[in-house]
Amino acid sequence: MTAIVSDPNGALGDLAMPMLRLALQPEYMVRRLRECLPLVRQLATGDEPIRLRAIHVRRHKPGRRCLIEYELIDAGPRGGETRLTLLGKVRAKGLDHRSYAVQEALWRTGFGPPSEDRIGVPEPLGLLPDLAMWLQRKVPGQPVTESLTGPDGAALAVRIAGALHKLQRSSAPVNRRHTLTDELSILRQQLGLVAKAHPAWAVRIQRVLAACERLGAAIGPGPFVPSHRDFYPDNLLVDREWLHLVDLDLCCEADPGLDMGNFIGHVTELSLRTRQDPEALADLEQTLEDEFLRLAGVASRTAIRAYATLTLVRHIAISARIPERRRWTPAVLELSERRLGIVAR
Repeated sequence: MTAIVSDPNGALGDLAMPMLRLALQPEYMVRRLRECLPLVRQLATGDEPIRLRAIHVRRHKPGRRCLIEYELIDAGPRGGETRLTLLGKVRAKGLDHRSYAVQEALWRTGFGPPSEDRIGVPEPLGLLPDLAMWLQRKVPGQPVTESLTGPDGAALAVRIAGALHKLQRSSAPVNRRHTLTDELSILRQQLGLVAKAHPAWAVRIQRVLAACERLGAAIGPGPFVPSHRDFYPDNLLVDREWLHLVDLDLCCEADPGLDMGNFIGHVTELSLRTRQDPEALADLEQTLEDEFLRLAGVASRTAIRAYATLTLVRHIAISARIPERRRWTPAVLELSERRLGIVAR
């Protein structure tokens, strides 16, 4: 049986990532996976070799990175089948040793299956340097968004705060920092593009950026702790009792309030976009903040709220960039102005 190859966005034609030609070639990949993955070799207990059932390109940022899913099947000696799904992360500028090391360290120090709190990360499975790829097991589950806004949302919010606190207390080998200066620099760059595309908003955006600078000045210096740096509902998967943190590629040291502020800012934007009311999920936001502060200490309260506002401001650029969200850009801009005190409610 020939493996199915699904490449809906044409990653194969990415000239900046020539390694994708091999990464999407079934005969080559099944051989490489057999050679390089101890787990895959252990699965091959029957006479039938491991088969590659399908390859799917799940995400592709042209010229930057690609996420590829590999579906494997092992036909056992008694006619049963063992299935294993892997995710391969490919980076155009070369193998991301750092992200692999961080995830492997977390997996081995409390974020693997023995974890009693059922808070984990996907299992890292190996490196394929010739493809600038590292592999991990695909974990089951769905992004927490739907569950978080459902009847059990408050209980899930408590677990999310616990997951973040666990990450911040870990010994993840992060070797870079994200500072408030970095955060403001990203805002200036991204909102500058919006102002260029929408000249009528240019003055308003300049006022927003100036207010963000003033808000940043209110955040006192705090300790640097391991941080996800992309902590929002899509990057947490819930499956029954398990909660997995995924997409740790930006993991770094940062202010303890950064990740929770980022998460709450995303919840505010979600509330505005899906319920036409930025206050509709305020109780949920308060639960997230209160539980995190209970665990980590109240010193992060100011930073959490400031970073939540900065994240909301960043959604001006995010909404302008995503076609299906562009109609919400004016509303996000207006809400940002209100939260920053530029205009009255």
